[in-house]
Amino acid sequence: MIPNRLSSRLTLTALRWTAVSRTCPPSCLSTLSNCFLQNQTAKSKDGFHSESAVLRRILCSQSRFKLRPRETQRRSFSLSGANVVNSAPAHVQPYLRLMRLDKPIGTWLLYLPCTWSIALAAEPGCLPDVGMLALFGTGALLMRGAGCTINDMWDKDFDKQVARTACRPIASGEISRMQALVFLGGQLSLALCVLLCLNYYSIALGASSLSLVITYPLMKRITYWPQLVLGFTFNWGALLGWAAVKGSCDWSVCLPLYFSGVMWTLVYDTIYAHQDKEDDVKVGVKSTALMFQERTKLWLSGFTAAMLSGLVVAGVNAEQTLPYYAALSAVAVHLARQIYTVDINKAEDCWKQLHGGCNFILFFFSPSMTIVCR
Repeated sequence: MIPNRLSSRLTLTALRWTAVSRTCPPSCLSTLSNCFLQNQTAKSKDGFHSESAVLRRILCSQSRFKLRPRETQRRSFSLSGANVVNSAPAHVQPYLRLMRLDKPIGTWLLYLPCTWSIALAAEPGCLPDVGMLALFGTGALLMRGAGCTINDMWDKDFDKQVARTACRPIASGEISRMQALVFLGGQLSLALCVLLCLNYYSIALGASSLSLVITYPLMKRITYWPQLVLGFTFNWGALLGWAAVKGSCDWSVCLPLYFSGVMWTLVYDTIYAHQDKEDDVKVGVKSTALMFQERTKLWLSGFTAAMLSGLVVAGVNAEQTLPYYAALSAVAVHLARQIYTVDINKAEDCWKQLHGGCNFILFFFSPSMTIVCR
């Protein structure tokens, strides 16, 4: 008891010093924050919970410490999501982080199936409708933000217990649940305005996905397959994009494309879930990473084969030509390499592989589909 209490006291003292001096490097801050969060999670009898909310805010604000002048000069021309958020007014930043504007990879993952569908629906020899791509890009940004807001509202108590998520705005106390609810209403209202720009068939199809957006965060409490439900949610654009261009779905193309997107989501989000598997066990939530464990690579290989098969079927039914299949072959090679090399027991490598794989799809396969369609 006494050593634990002394450890917590020393950690709290160090954090207070950090808040005043602002000289603690990121690695030191990370160690202190993890120690603090572990102490707060593991013990309720030491009497330090009264200070936890305040110090969690200190940790989160310090983890986004300001760059030194030389670093600022190097990055002054960067348009990264993190820099956009950090340059916003202080009272706006928590809301931008709540919608994950500083981590745009999720928005791209939601947007890419839309672009594939819009590209495949284009007339032979024509590029896809740029206006439609822009409209879906705006919708993806808003709906991803809304989904993250819903997720953080559901997971407030869970996020507090995981070092990686404890600094999220709702978990850290920067934004109340009521403020988040109002913000969510604003995002959904704007997303509705985007949806109303489409045809009636697309409006009905798009509105039907809202139930998935709302219920997905609950799945980790119920099933070891929350990644599958995420796949159903994130790839709805594979159906909606075609419908927005054509006025209805050609199921011989849209269903294989949707299926492929779901399989791809199972690949990247299972890798992503391996980052948090130890914390997930402690908190009591489920994931495919926990279910597959050391058999993960075998499952990922199966998902990849299913994804590629679906894309081949979609390409055949959409009367695609050789360049489409050449691009698909490059994707197959890349995914095979990713699955072979990823170390599922190292969180840093999981994030690196996830980011690299998504960037490959974003910067190679999606432009290839857009340019070479028939």
